[in-house]
Amino acid sequence: MRADKLHSIAVFTLLLCLAATSALFAQDNSRHTIPNSKLGFVSTAKDLGPEVSSKQVTIYVWLQLHNVDSLRELVEQQYDASSPNYQNWLTPEEFNSNYAPTSEDVGKVKAFLAAHNLSVSSVGDRNMYVKAQGTISSAQSAFKVQIHRFDVHGHTYRANTTDPTMEGPAGALVSRVGGLSDLRFQPHSLRAMNPQTGKPFPAVPLSATANGAFYSANCLQSPELVNFSTDGSSPKATYYGNTYGAPITNTTPGTLAPCGYQPSDLQTAYNLNGLYKYGLNGAGQTVVIVDAYGSPTIVDDATTFSNFYGLAPLNLSIYQPGGTPVDEGWAFETTLDVESSHAVAPGANIALVEAYTDLTDDLGAAILFAVDQRLGNVISNSYGLPESELGGTPYSPFDDILLVAAAHGISVDFSSGDNGDFYAVEGQTDVNYPASTPYATAVGGTSLFLNKNKTTAFETGWGNNLTWIANAPDQYGYSVPLVPPDNSAADALGFQYGAGGGTSAVYRKPGFQRGLPGRYRLVPDIAYLADPDTGMEVLCAGSSCFNIADSSLYVAVGGGTSLACPMFSGLWAIANQRSGHPLGQAARSIYGLSSDAINDITPVSSPFNVTGAITAGHHTTYESAYDLVAPLETRAPFLSALFDWNGVGWFVLSFGTDSSLSTNRGWDNVTGLGTPNGLEFVNAVASHR
Repeated sequence: MRADKLHSIAVFTLLLCLAATSALFAQDNSRHTIPNSKLGFVSTAKDLGPEVSSKQVTIYVWLQLHNVDSLRELVEQQYDASSPNYQNWLTPEEFNSNYAPTSEDVGKVKAFLAAHNLSVSSVGDRNMYVKAQGTISSAQSAFKVQIHRFDVHGHTYRANTTDPTMEGPAGALVSRVGGLSDLRFQPHSLRAMNPQTGKPFPAVPLSATANGAFYSANCLQSPELVNFSTDGSSPKATYYGNTYGAPITNTTPGTLAPCGYQPSDLQTAYNLNGLYKYGLNGAGQTVVIVDAYGSPTIVDDATTFSNFYGLAPLNLSIYQPGGTPVDEGWAFETTLDVESSHAVAPGANIALVEAYTDLTDDLGAAILFAVDQRLGNVISNSYGLPESELGGTPYSPFDDILLVAAAHGISVDFSSGDNGDFYAVEGQTDVNYPASTPYATAVGGTSLFLNKNKTTAFETGWGNNLTWIANAPDQYGYSVPLVPPDNSAADALGFQYGAGGGTSAVYRKPGFQRGLPGRYRLVPDIAYLADPDTGMEVLCAGSSCFNIADSSLYVAVGGGTSLACPMFSGLWAIANQRSGHPLGQAARSIYGLSSDAINDITPVSSPFNVTGAITAGHHTTYESAYDLVAPLETRAPFLSALFDWNGVGWFVLSFGTDSSLSTNRGWDNVTGLGTPNGLEFVNAVASHR
């Protein structure tokens, strides 16, 4: 070969190598900012300074789905009865080959993490995340961020102060970096609270009764006249109106104060016995429940609950993707979730997935595990956060997981929250996430009142206000009434709790809400019983749920939208049983059902709402029903009742007063479409096209 040709080939080869090296260098040094990864509170919360650099953290690197726009379009078709893809759910193989991140994607992310002193511990289901451990210092260096601590409404969280940036090919594959923050989801379980101490009403030992009923099922009693004075003369006050719950002095099982319902009460009230008559009790279905930590005694507690109340045998399986430390609040949450779903669907299996912690990434990974393992066609989740704390645009890891679930024909249900419009917590109105994402079914709440035969007398939207009208009695009688003669309502404790709802500031209105006003996603979609002041009896070991140094069993009344969500998930399992095939995301099937399928919850008032008169000397001030539930943010109808709180004092407790939210005819921001009407609801959903 000629020397000049050899020289030309050598030069050309060198140029190719230089070009390849240059391209590789450019690729390896490309920078990708991961948008929307700075949490919303970073701009408003008090900055407490840098996090300790040597602290160990767990990092989740969430990978982008492939062809995500195509997947979103497919999901719309799967829920469109006119489409050939209607209810043609994806198989895992179809998803993995068309939409899941690849092993090559995972390899690039693992290489990035290893190069930055972050030790890879696992790869998530469907290759959707890579999990690693390291120090704060390593995480800051890897993602080019500073991590500080912030005071968020009295809670301390760490968070990155800017969006993370990744150098090299892995950055283009990432949707979000989790673990830079330790923001935690909050459970939505509640018990009726003592307004003076802020502590729950005491639990009762299981040994206190043997007939399967503890608390009075009569939550609204006949009107009474109540008089208060210090020394029998002046000042003095008189109040007249409904009374709430049983007398505090009651000791007979089944009549304990204040009130609460056992499973058979709820089965009658919500027309579930009509379902059971036809064998529709969830048989052959599985309700999946995702919680953080779980409860160390859940198997024994829920089994005893089932036996004690005469339900079908409990079939509970527990999955622990990452191990489970113990947390009392989440133990009660877990127990409430399992027992209430079993109360509605006693024939269904229950799969409890216990996330390692209540960190947002750990709970997201637990849902993904349930979807990947196809544990059931409905997943109940009773937790959330104000939407604004997560930042301004869609929260990609959870949204992607819920999108995948919807494509597989799985309904992922979320409670709408227990803080009403969130103003009392945040100083601004907000909605709860993940309930606000269009790929979740958002479950709101009601207060429930029964007739003597346990059928429903009426329901209100859940929202309670309290006004303190008299102190506990002393040697002279009751102390000076707290409602002042000048009507300043200084005694008004105001809004206590209520179902979350409202308008998302992030998500556009989905197609299934096209008949509702506005341009953004509205919360909730549907509701069930949630008010802890009219809640369900929950059975749990004292050491697990009630901070009692005793492993024996206790009963308390539980509520919050953590009661409503698993109840609805149990009913959705029955609807899947009735249909004979997976129905998919519930929210996309319940709008437009016939009026007898869903009970429309409308404002409730009473001719016996509490009124009062305060006399000081020769002057008498009359208190209207509105005066005695101040401060109210609306003038909507409500119900109020007198309540003697176990020697602490007397109160006026109102129902249907949910911050600035209100129930109305049709859809509303407390109860959504309303509460499902048992057999009619299940039949309507199963035949809906």
